[in-house]
Amino acid sequence: MTRTLSFLRTLVNNRLGRVDKPRFLTYIVTFRCNARCIMCDSWKLEQQDELDIEEVERIFKDLPQLDSIRLTGGEPFIRQDLGDIIELARVHLRPLFAHITSNGFLTDRIVETLETRNRKLPLYLLISVDGLEQSHDLIRGRKGSWDKVIATIEALSDRQQELNIHLAVNQTIVDDQGLRQYQELHDFLKPYGISNNPVLAYENSATYSIDVAEQIAPTRSGDYSPFGELDKQALEQFLHQAESNLRHYPMGDRIAKNYYLKGIRNRLLNTHGKPNPRCVALRSHLRLYPDGQVPVCQFNSNKVGSLRESSWQECWHSNSTQAMRNWVDDCPGCWAECEVLPNAIYTGDIVRGTLR
Repeated sequence: MTRTLSFLRTLVNNRLGRVDKPRFLTYIVTFRCNARCIMCDSWKLEQQDELDIEEVERIFKDLPQLDSIRLTGGEPFIRQDLGDIIELARVHLRPLFAHITSNGFLTDRIVETLETRNRKLPLYLLISVDGLEQSHDLIRGRKGSWDKVIATIEALSDRQQELNIHLAVNQTIVDDQGLRQYQELHDFLKPYGISNNPVLAYENSATYSIDVAEQIAPTRSGDYSPFGELDKQALEQFLHQAESNLRHYPMGDRIAKNYYLKGIRNRLLNTHGKPNPRCVALRSHLRLYPDGQVPVCQFNSNKVGSLRESSWQECWHSNSTQAMRNWVDDCPGCWAECEVLPNAIYTGDIVRGTLR
């Protein structure tokens, strides 16, 4: 079956609530991190017995062909075998592209990994820059963070075509300062030929917070609790600037970001929860923890099985997984970008949202 026909079958299955094979993998390769971010407790979490490269290969061989794989952390480049993980994904999962998020601290290792990898696989590299120098260092909890991340951007921005990478910046907004510095950061990055993709930090995460319950999903559609208090006037100005800047983005990025920003606007300014696609967690979207356990989603860290101990088919069709799918079906919906975009794509709602 071609990818197109397979994708269309997945859309139908998700609309009808049927169980399909996973198509999108979010693999947290490590919770270890060399930053001390104020909005994330990853660096405080008890370290796990991470899958070694032989275990990763066995799991990737067992999984079905995927459309995309997202490698994240913690800081993924802390793993010195990240290049091997990328290559195993290319060979065994055959994705259309890979996606890595990084704080950009380890410039030399990042550049070396990208130079030595097989460049047939397109790679989206999102580097975290949360504001201008003083604000960024404060949010990342490390003095000199700005200098390190700018060094990485300067090392890669002119080599994107050569290395077959798409380089962009993730700006995590935690307060009004981030809203106000969005456009300044956008203008600062323009000479490098890269854009900043704003993401509003949410208050808590069952994956990355140490003092919350395993399940902290919203209680009703449209609920969104940002990390910090946000001034409505500053938020409105930020959204106007960000939406205006989208006209310079490639089409796919423009559609995805407009969809995300529309949801933010409606939840925080217009007080309704649209768009609100059906969640595809444990259907099209598979999450994998560093130790091989399979959680539900960003806001439900209950584990339904372990790919270290069983095949993906055994895990995917187990009673515990089905019980958590029932929980997902009852969830009113979140607006975390890492969950929203797979939901929007694998239900087709991103098309409806664009037409609307």
